[in-house]
Amino acid sequence: MVTRNPHLRLLLISAAVAISAACASRQPGDLVELNRVIPNICLQIRYATTDNFTHHKVYDSARCFLRRGTALKLKGVQDELRAKGLGLKVWDGYRPLSVQKIFWALVPDERYVANPAKGSRHNRGAALDLTLVHLKDCSELKMPTPHDDLSVRAHRDYMNLPAEAIANRKMLEDVMTRHGFIGLPTEWWHFDDTDWQKYPILDVPVGSIATR
Repeated sequence: MVTRNPHLRLLLISAAVAISAACASRQPGDLVELNRVIPNICLQIRYATTDNFTHHKVYDSARCFLRRGTALKLKGVQDELRAKGLGLKVWDGYRPLSVQKIFWALVPDERYVANPAKGSRHNRGAALDLTLVHLKDCSELKMPTPHDDLSVRAHRDYMNLPAEAIANRKMLEDVMTRHGFIGLPTEWWHFDDTDWQKYPILDVPVGSIATR
């Protein structure tokens, strides 16, 4: 599914980033920067680095934004976990539509990447990729796979795993569900705000969003 032509990959990514930069005129009023709502949250925005499945930087800034309502739900998750000495590490939140087009060009498979013709919950600022960590040092708990592992091992119903990974996956899913999120069946790390439908799709570059 993923193109093996590095020149084509680079061309796709360069073109989409240029398109994204041209779409910065409209500032969405209800996107908030996550670490302003949850100051002690761990962030590792993979798509602002080359450490992701595209092997290129596709975000222009290592910042994380969500709809205000989504961010407040997530704050409830973090507050509950804190009592156990745990917290969340977020890999991705709001994602510009132009970046979604890059991902679809590389992996046109709706089990793992939303078709940009329909838009992703990420494009609405109402979805997250995340995991559990120890709050004291942001070290990750054992999970079934790394982030963006596009294999059956990442599916929520895959059970041929160490008991610790299964238990941690369930703990994450349970706490997210209690606070108004629903998990994607094929990616243990992906959760949608159950209110995602009320938010429109956006294509504003991450680095161009005004801090709120």
